[in-house]
Amino acid sequence: MKNQLEQLKQMTTIVADTGDIEAIKKFKPVDATTNPSLLLKASALPAYRPLLTEAKLWAEKRGGSQSEILANMTIKFAVLIGVEILKIVPGRISTEVDARLSYDIEATLKSARQLIGMYNEAGISNDRILIKMASTWQGIKAAEQLEKEGINCNLTLLFGFGQAAACADAGVYLISPFVGRILDWHKANHPNTDHSGANDPGVQSVRDIYNFYKVNNYNTIVMGASFRNINEIQLLAGCDRLTIGPNFLEELSKVDTPLVQALSAETAASSKPTIAYDEALFMNDLEMDKMANEKLRTGIEGFVVDQIKLESLMASMSD
Repeated sequence: MKNQLEQLKQMTTIVADTGDIEAIKKFKPVDATTNPSLLLKASALPAYRPLLTEAKLWAEKRGGSQSEILANMTIKFAVLIGVEILKIVPGRISTEVDARLSYDIEATLKSARQLIGMYNEAGISNDRILIKMASTWQGIKAAEQLEKEGINCNLTLLFGFGQAAACADAGVYLISPFVGRILDWHKANHPNTDHSGANDPGVQSVRDIYNFYKVNNYNTIVMGASFRNINEIQLLAGCDRLTIGPNFLEELSKVDTPLVQALSAETAASSKPTIAYDEALFMNDLEMDKMANEKLRTGIEGFVVDQIKLESLMASMSD
């Protein structure tokens, strides 16, 4: 019998949630995704030292203020890693806009266009790239414009149904609801509640979004992310895509029991109404959803911290 990773690949597109090229080679996902935290981890690996050096030299040659040089170093490093990953995966790489721009539409657009331009200069076409940004109202509106320009987007740090519905309205290519971080919040705030198995609120959230999209024929892809255990992954088998870290890919590859497909477009059912979102309605929904509001804010803050750490690493190389 095939192991569960092989079975999962037959019903869901597997995306590697890592910047570790060796792990990607081992597990052979279709796509891969990175973020500031994963890039920071990758920067500590000896194999990536040449890419750090190349990014540093490129940014210094480009010039500008010290902050501009550091920002360009990290962008270049992300693209260089993305290019290397695209030599391995047959599909796409997701590369993230600086989280500090999450509430600025124009700055997000500028950064996204810079990223796609750098990939194009490296010979990579738009259809192999997803530009990641946080699922703020500003991020969603920036993505709406980018999609019209032929630049596909991955809206990340998504925790609430309102965020998902607004992304679908905007014609976003893909969303990344964060299963594990939703679970974390509920365990911290409702410690006496059973959150195991099908009671996992992160799993329930992705299931609700997936079913809503399928029933209403939205084209936006649902990619579950941020897992805390393989049971969450098993319970979302059949989701459009799942982005999974190397540790859970390894664990799934060692399980050889049958894997049941939990989600499918054919069996999708949803009672949630479609709503045309404007900024006021979106912000009201977000304000009312304490979990989504808090996790979006802290998620952005966490990515900013790791972005600054990566820039500090870059700065120390240029001393």
